[in-house]
Amino acid sequence: MEKLVIIPTYNEKDNITAIVQAVFSLHQNYHVLIIDDNSPDGTAEIVKELMPKYPNQLYLEERKGKQGLGTAYIHGFKWALANGYEYVFEMDADFSHNPFDLERLYTACKDRLGDIAVGSRYVSGGKTENWPIDRKLYSRGGALYTKLITWIPVNDPTAGFVCYTRRVLETINFDAINFVGYAFQIEMKFAAWKLGFKIVEIPITFIDRKIGYSKMSKGILKEGVFGVLKIQWQSMFKNYRKKVAAKIVTPLFASKQ
Repeated sequence: MEKLVIIPTYNEKDNITAIVQAVFSLHQNYHVLIIDDNSPDGTAEIVKELMPKYPNQLYLEERKGKQGLGTAYIHGFKWALANGYEYVFEMDADFSHNPFDLERLYTACKDRLGDIAVGSRYVSGGKTENWPIDRKLYSRGGALYTKLITWIPVNDPTAGFVCYTRRVLETINFDAINFVGYAFQIEMKFAAWKLGFKIVEIPITFIDRKIGYSKMSKGILKEGVFGVLKIQWQSMFKNYRKKVAAKIVTPLFASKQ
């Protein structure tokens, strides 16, 4: 048990079979954990039907109601640590993240280029496809705004296609992560960076979903805008590192802050 891909779902019945099959078709010994927030469209039932085909590889955690992306990933991180995984991935169910890029993120961490590998839209070679102009402006502007406020050395801090090494997840106090939406991705990367871990960005092409609907909302955008300010404000106090550290683990790399 080395590599676990966490895929949160809510009403993804039209994508879930294909994304699970795509990950396993890589034949690179990935395991998949679906975390479903009681999807009314029956996503969890489809996963249950798939599980006998992928014994001891495909897992399902069902939660009572829609609780947010951040809490879903934290649930998955805790599950991954309890079950001994060394590399833990975040990935969307809608093919906006290409499963073939999983191996590139994994290799970056395995070869010790960084403690965290981020599938990045905003480094050389990275791009987005099929996005309307307003979505591009929100995303690119949000990334620049986050860097300006927090000084985090990541060009795509809101990216949701990520590989974490176990040592990073063991170190972060998940109870100190406040946000559940847009700002969750920023806060996780920021906490890891402040704890001394190195983040490397791998260029990807992000393709807007073709089936289903985006979970983006005004509330999520608002959380991002004000959440970034809150994250930086909290970090200015001397006890921030102590607050976000579950335990002290010496990073493989010394990040520059």
